[in-house]
Amino acid sequence: MSMRRLVVDLNSTAPTMALPPWGLERLRAATPAGWELVNIQSVTDSSGDGTNAVSDETMAAIGEAEAYFGYGLPASLVAAAPRLRWAHSASAGVGSSITPALLEAGLVFTNSAGVYAEAMAETVLAGVLHFVRGLDHAVHQQRAGVWDKRSFQTPPFAVREVADLRVLVVGAGGIGRAVARRFSAWGATCTGVRRRPSLGVPEGFAAVIGPDALDAALPSADVVVLAAPLTALSRGLLDARRLGLLPEGAIVVNVARGALLDDAALLAALDAGRLRGAALDVFPSEPLPAEHPYWGHPRVLVTPHVSGVSPARHWQRALQLFEDNWRRWVAGEPLRNVVDPVAGY
Repeated sequence: MSMRRLVVDLNSTAPTMALPPWGLERLRAATPAGWELVNIQSVTDSSGDGTNAVSDETMAAIGEAEAYFGYGLPASLVAAAPRLRWAHSASAGVGSSITPALLEAGLVFTNSAGVYAEAMAETVLAGVLHFVRGLDHAVHQQRAGVWDKRSFQTPPFAVREVADLRVLVVGAGGIGRAVARRFSAWGATCTGVRRRPSLGVPEGFAAVIGPDALDAALPSADVVVLAAPLTALSRGLLDARRLGLLPEGAIVVNVARGALLDDAALLAALDAGRLRGAALDVFPSEPLPAEHPYWGHPRVLVTPHVSGVSPARHWQRALQLFEDNWRRWVAGEPLRNVVDPVAGY
């Protein structure tokens, strides 16, 4: 009887995203009887939703694999894996992996949604504080050698407390819930937007609404946080019309995917002085082009898609999730974080 094979393809070019040696040993120790673990040593790309280029080493190993643990699920890999039945992505996003090949293969696809939530929520909180407490203005004054208290007490740089904020979180999944827990702990009122409000109100949220109520909620939002997956329905979600519904002085935060937000419309709103600022970790084109206006914009905080980075804790959470799913797979139990390829998340 042949061994059941798991292919592990996690040697990312990003240092903190590459499976550490202790992680590999942990997976080897967790390998069930009757299974073999094939660790790919060739490098892979963990950016965005994961790699679209598969190494020759991976292609040589995947033909006999029942399970795959990597970054994303390229169509070329699915085509070369007739025995593949379950794939788990170490990425939270899955957009580029939803291909006709995946739909035709009918395999179970799970992702790492929630693994990055805690670090991302802290980045969101920090980005909001950057503007709410006038730290952007403070840096400008420091560089100019200016001591001016009055400007922190009058618009546009008048400071506020987090407890005064009404925070609208688009996406009430793992990331959105982590964001809401932090803001509500500081006294802010958080409203979540989720596709199925009937699922209930998660911890941290005062209320949850459906996408059809988004327009009505925007005029009272001091902060809008984009934490939803990129799907056909969410692409371009925050466009010029919706940005125009926000109150003057609102803050926009995007840690989801760049395509959820209309760049040109956001820049226009910022240039007009309507918005207090934008904290952006993701962009339609990455790396962000050198000539992009965001780089030098006084009302924009740019981070290079690193909101989920957490070297000390990331792999503990990621491996705990995968190992639990691997146990469930062997036992024939329902898996966690199963992706609906039709819904796109």
